[in-house]
Amino acid sequence: MKPLAGVRIIEFDGLGPVTFAGMVLADLGADVLRLTRRADGGAPVFADVGGAVLHRARSSVAVNLKDADDQRQVMDLISVADGLIEGFRPGVMERLGLGPDVCAARNPRLVYGRVTGWGQTGPKASEVGHDINYIALSGALHAMGEPDRPPRPPLNLIGDYGGGAMMLVTGVLAAIIEARRTGSGRVVDAAMTDGSALLMSLFHALAARGLWSDARGANLLDGGAPFYRCFACRDGRFVAVGALEPQFYAALLAGLGLSAEEAPQYDIPHWPALHARLEAIFATRDRDDWASRFEGSDACVTPVLTLEEAPAHPHNAARQTWVGDSPPQPAPAPRFAGSPAVAVPEGAPLSLDDATTRWA
Repeated sequence: MKPLAGVRIIEFDGLGPVTFAGMVLADLGADVLRLTRRADGGAPVFADVGGAVLHRARSSVAVNLKDADDQRQVMDLISVADGLIEGFRPGVMERLGLGPDVCAARNPRLVYGRVTGWGQTGPKASEVGHDINYIALSGALHAMGEPDRPPRPPLNLIGDYGGGAMMLVTGVLAAIIEARRTGSGRVVDAAMTDGSALLMSLFHALAARGLWSDARGANLLDGGAPFYRCFACRDGRFVAVGALEPQFYAALLAGLGLSAEEAPQYDIPHWPALHARLEAIFATRDRDDWASRFEGSDACVTPVLTLEEAPAHPHNAARQTWVGDSPPQPAPAPRFAGSPAVAVPEGAPLSLDDATTRWA
């Protein structure tokens, strides 16, 4: 049995973090009903960008919230749910007649999870934006990229998923625990600006001690250190080097045929020269040659794998980090002792009548 077995979650279908949060909750065993817009609902059906991966492990239920009978049945579902998650702009759910106050009147124990870019309050709350905008305002984006070029977006992992979806999941689960103790639910306001700012806590701490600068590519963990960055290899592929600790750096030097005297680790004024020297050495072999050379050592050198290559790596294969084969998809995480990785069920459509009966 999975940890969230018996927990009921209603997910109002959307794009970005709420879809990922619904997937995570379903992977952990929650019974998640994903409410989608019916084609006759007066608005276009959401683009199916999640497909079989982000929409897995839960039923989709098509509804028309402008239809009085559909809305009544949705409220019946809300009345017996543990949580609700939505990712619309502030005020949208209220205009649909499904705001937190209305839902709490039917179900005082309901945890109402809301994820947006700017949050439910503040001067920018009603404005549009995307991941890149939210992490720009939080200070996270400025730290990423090459020193002589504009900041580079880190996919949408920090705003949408790290600062948004995972903070939403954390808040919803915390509030469900509280609701089971007190009988009262909460509204969870997960803002991607807040969450991505929280993810930068380490760097604020380092900056307060004078150990981090605003200059990109000049710090220990942003590619500024020649022993914590990626290098191009002879075949145009890459290796990742993370030899932070002195003993790991010593193993790196041994594998490269260098001595500590000719390549001191923290001689910071000479880092540019060390960058150039390591670049030249790594360019003499193919990526997989370097991977084999450092396999089993403490040098913290790994190949940089593509999305296509990653599932076949022996470590990932042994742990069943990916499941399925058409195409393979990341398995649920984290793992729980005694619960081996299993195939992930696909999402399946369910009628609103059947969903209401299932939760009756």
